[in-house]
Amino acid sequence: MSNNTTGTDDADPDGAQSTDWADAIGSGGLVVVSNRQPYSHTYDGDDIAVEVQAGGLTAGLDPVMQSVGGTWVAWGDGDADREVVDEDDCVPAPPEDPGYTLRRVWLDDEEVDDYYYGFSNQVLWPICHSALTNVTEWERYWEQYQSVNERFVDAVEAHTDPGDIVWFQDYHFALSPAIARERVADDTVLMQFWHIPWPAWDTFRGCPHGEAILEGLLGNDLLVFHVPRYRENFLHCVETALDEAEVDHEAGTVTYDGYETQVTEFPMGVQVDEIAQRAATDEAEEFWADFTEKYNVADTVAVGVDRLDYSKGIPERLRALEQFWERNPEWRGQLTYVEKGSETRSQIPAYQAIQQRIEDAVERVNDRFGTDDWTPVLSFEEYISKEALASLYRHSDLALISPIRDGMNLVAQEYVAAQIDEDGVLILSDQAGAGRMLDAALMVKPQNTGAFTDAIEEALSMRDAEKRARMQRLREQVAENDLATWTGLNLRAAMALRDGEGSVREPELPTGGQP
Repeated sequence: MSNNTTGTDDADPDGAQSTDWADAIGSGGLVVVSNRQPYSHTYDGDDIAVEVQAGGLTAGLDPVMQSVGGTWVAWGDGDADREVVDEDDCVPAPPEDPGYTLRRVWLDDEEVDDYYYGFSNQVLWPICHSALTNVTEWERYWEQYQSVNERFVDAVEAHTDPGDIVWFQDYHFALSPAIARERVADDTVLMQFWHIPWPAWDTFRGCPHGEAILEGLLGNDLLVFHVPRYRENFLHCVETALDEAEVDHEAGTVTYDGYETQVTEFPMGVQVDEIAQRAATDEAEEFWADFTEKYNVADTVAVGVDRLDYSKGIPERLRALEQFWERNPEWRGQLTYVEKGSETRSQIPAYQAIQQRIEDAVERVNDRFGTDDWTPVLSFEEYISKEALASLYRHSDLALISPIRDGMNLVAQEYVAAQIDEDGVLILSDQAGAGRMLDAALMVKPQNTGAFTDAIEEALSMRDAEKRARMQRLREQVAENDLATWTGLNLRAAMALRDGEGSVREPELPTGGQP
């Protein structure tokens, strides 16, 4: 059996194992529920290969799960997944050094189309990203969403004992907590982290089945968002939509149907030390030398790393760059913008449309300004290693992170973590949750093309001393709120509720950022 790695972040976060989570959690266990699984099995010729489904969630929780020896419940989407599970649909994880149980839930093509591509990503995703015109709802989407949530809870119930902590991840499981509340022991702690924004009531009221979504989430003992404004938006939605709900904004609690839910915020971080180490490797340096030679990259580089999603503000970014080269012809041939994209959800028409729009914009800008030996925008979707990505971050003079709406945005933090030379400038949308923490970035409104262009000009003309001072502050902020810190805040809050220690502690965040 061979091992492959996908994505950009899969190693254990530095510091995550400094806590003995088995001792900290005590007699209770930990059950994690996510749509994507941390490990999948695929066919590699006649062999079965193991793929690490990388990302912040896996990197943060995998070492904790290994310490606790709990159960991770997820959709088994690998084409060889069924070949390795036991009679209970379980497989040890990690495969090379088992420390916990991976329990797979099987979804057929129709369920994936309706639960995942349907209700999750054509109803909840656009609603939460304030994109009401992209909402498409069919009755079968809702029916499958309910059914799949029930089936995941079936798996949770089979692996949960009294005193356990059950941690639901994200918007795929908005109904699961209330279903689980009726099935698990009273001293089981149900908690959920909502990884995307929560919209204001005027937007959320357009959500089909919105009251059921709220009621489902209020089955949690603890519901956590990235930043205070999402928490407040949620509390206001509950207060407005559910007449019988008692909301205490100051305490961050909702009492509904006999249960109390604590609502708070813990900003998610990245593997700061790991990313910095990758940026300094020989592989990273070799990548940069080969990349710049192959594409004749200019001396000054700007970077964007995105899933090709309509929420990421990529066309707005390209408009600002187009206006920049129009305003500043002396920078033609002197600045290369690198867009590292990842195609996503291309079965959905709204995603097909935005991906075509991005492709057209790149072609327009390159046709307008490009020369025989210089391409203004280098756009590619090919996989690159974690070290190569860290190198791209490190050697880019500025990062353009311009989401129209984003729960947190870990790319901004990854860029900062890789800036070991402390000479880059972060330009960040004020609509990203990370804007609350990263207050030394140049903040922009993506749709304000003129001001966005001004920010690019400011970044490129900034004195070295100011660049260094800004980046040092950003690096301090990212280090103080890294992935291990986020994991610890969530789990300690859950344990405090389980052990009757009262309200959870809200994190202390840097002042001066976005609310």
